[in-house]
Amino acid sequence: MKIVIGNDHGAYEYKNEIMTMLEQLGHTVINVGCDGPESVDYPDYAYKVAQKVVQKEADLGIVMCGTGIGISIVCNKVKGIRCALCTDVTMARLTREHNDANVLSLGQRTTGIETAKDIVRTFIDTPFSNGPRHIQRIQKITEIEKGL
Repeated sequence: MKIVIGNDHGAYEYKNEIMTMLEQLGHTVINVGCDGPESVDYPDYAYKVAQKVVQKEADLGIVMCGTGIGISIVCNKVKGIRCALCTDVTMARLTREHNDANVLSLGQRTTGIETAKDIVRTFIDTPFSNGPRHIQRIQKITEIEKGL
């Protein structure tokens, strides 16, 4: 699987650990995040990840900042993105099964690294359920994006 990953200064340490884990699992990782503690603007990195996902240059995206909140808000402004901020594996599993989320958001200051790794593994390993009620709801989200 090809996964694009982006982050601001508040999560560069987690990005490095999660990239290593993903590569060890055999995934191709596209790094569009910052690589150090110098202050940067998270919207720039969220948008890069979202663009790669909607343009089908990556199968899934992962974004990270201090809390995961701001960066997820930006991603969800991009048409075609369903970004979910997850703090446990149940949320990661359900957002893939029910919402067909295509971007995962994490917070370095709010989630321990081992939990974050478990969340990532769950997110990338869980397929969309294709349940009729879930498809109908995602179609409604798409209609809202279109402004209908």
